[in-house]
Amino acid sequence: MELKSKGYLALATTSIVWGTTWVASKLGVNDMPALQMAYIRQFLAGLCFVLFFMIRYRSPLPTARQFRWMTIMAILMFVFANGLSTWSLKYIPTGLSALIGALYPLSVVIIERLFFHSKRMTALTFLGLFLGISGVGIVFYENIYGSHGIEFYIGLALAMVAMLSWSLGTVFISRNKANINPYYGTGWQMLISALILFIWAEGSQQSIPFSAISTRAWLMIAYLVVFGSIISFVAFIYSMKRLPAAIASLYAYINPLIAMLMASVLLNEKLTIHILWGAIVTLIGVFLVNYSLKKNTDRQR
Repeated sequence: MELKSKGYLALATTSIVWGTTWVASKLGVNDMPALQMAYIRQFLAGLCFVLFFMIRYRSPLPTARQFRWMTIMAILMFVFANGLSTWSLKYIPTGLSALIGALYPLSVVIIERLFFHSKRMTALTFLGLFLGISGVGIVFYENIYGSHGIEFYIGLALAMVAMLSWSLGTVFISRNKANINPYYGTGWQMLISALILFIWAEGSQQSIPFSAISTRAWLMIAYLVVFGSIISFVAFIYSMKRLPAAIASLYAYINPLIAMLMASVLLNEKLTIHILWGAIVTLIGVFLVNYSLKKNTDRQR
């Protein structure tokens, strides 16, 4: 019972902290280029993971095959998914970006169905897809009410590409396994992505001198590294081990709401009843899709 209680504590930590990281990222990109903040965060967090395993467990360097696998994962999950979602926060509200990110289970189903014909879609699955898309439509409509420049739509595009990249990474990892400790592998993925983002940021002149980075931006980076990339990730893995998968995955439905509420309080972002209902409808849709797929999987066993 005590282990299960710790599992729920870990779940709460993951849900709340990952929700607040959207706000921390928003505050950071207000003071510095987004790609630069992303590569600094990934480098510091990745270095912590890799050094810990090398020193504590004397983990060997990954093989060439593992490096190829981790490079693909780094590009999909950290360069495009994390990097572009961070960049999107320069142009669109925090809650909208977080909600678009939560749509990835829906796109995973569509990708699997269109390209691999491996997901059996039931009426419940289609209902979930409809609700998920409809909910985002409600939130989108509320956010575009008023005058918006081209930058708003650039932000939407960045958030959508980031979400689709995370979906592709999810599909890839389900079909291509690598025999490496997940924490250690994640650390290397972060380091690889940091190098790619560094080249991208410097090559496109999306960077400023380190001395010009504000104290607030450094504090946000520190929060993202310590809490967003280390503590919450460890808590997530712990909750997955101690709680049923259906419960451990609840963080995905909670952290977008946390992001919206925190952004409303700390950033004065608009939070109307329509936006809140739109978010709830979207997350119900995502839940129904996940539930229908799990139900089909259980029947096939």
